[in-house]
Amino acid sequence: MSKYKFFVAGTDTDVGKTFVSVGLLAAAQAKKMSCYGLKPVAAGCESNGEGLRNEDALKLMQSSSVKLSYQQVNPIVLEQPIAPHVAAKIEGKKLSAARIVGFCRGTMLHKADFVILEGAGGWRVPLNNRETMAEIPKQLSLPVILVVGLKLGCINHALLSVEAILKDGLEIAGWVANQIDPDMQASEQSIETLTLAINAPLIGIVPFIQGSSAASVAQHLQIDKIL
Repeated sequence: MSKYKFFVAGTDTDVGKTFVSVGLLAAAQAKKMSCYGLKPVAAGCESNGEGLRNEDALKLMQSSSVKLSYQQVNPIVLEQPIAPHVAAKIEGKKLSAARIVGFCRGTMLHKADFVILEGAGGWRVPLNNRETMAEIPKQLSLPVILVVGLKLGCINHALLSVEAILKDGLEIAGWVANQIDPDMQASEQSIETLTLAINAPLIGIVPFIQGSSAASVAQHLQIDKIL
C-alpha cells in the first residue's frame, strides 16, 4: 500500500490545482519519496495522434517518479473544456462515481510513498444528476489538500469548501494559498483570515509565477506538515 495518499481539491476551477499538484510531487521527490499523480476525470482534451490527451494529466505524468500509462492516470477523458457532466452528455458518455473509483483503486495498486488524486473543478462539481466529484475522495477515504486561489471572493469560496468537505466526513490534511491574481489587494489579510478559520495547516503560500517549473513551486510548499 502507498504510505501517503491525498485528494487535491480546489475552491473553484482555474485556481491552480495542477500547478500545486506538480509542486507537491516535486517536493515528495526532493525527499527521495516515490510518487505519482492521477487525474481521474479530465474535461478539455486534444488529440495528439495517440488519442485524446489532457494537459493537466500530462503534467502530472511528467512530475511523477512512478511511470504509469496515460489511461491509468486519466481514465475518463472528455474533449469539451466544460463541466464534466455536461461534456459527458454531449459526448454520449455516462459518468458514475463507482466506475471512476474502480479505475482509481486499480491504479493505486501500484505502490508509491506519495500519491495524489487531482479533482476537476470545485468540490461539488456534478458527475451526473445524483453524484458530485466529492464522491471520489469519499469512497476512497482520502484526506484532502485544498488549493485556495487568492482572488476577490476567495474567503467565501474557501470557507464554503471547507464546510462541505468536513460535512462529507473527510479530513482536511492541509491547504495551499495560491496567488493566481497578482493584482489582488490585501492578499496577506485574506491568508491571515483563512489561517484563523481553517483548522488545518497552511502548507504553502505560492506566489504568482509565470512559466514556473514543478521544482520552483515545490520550494514554497512544506509537505512535512502533511506527512
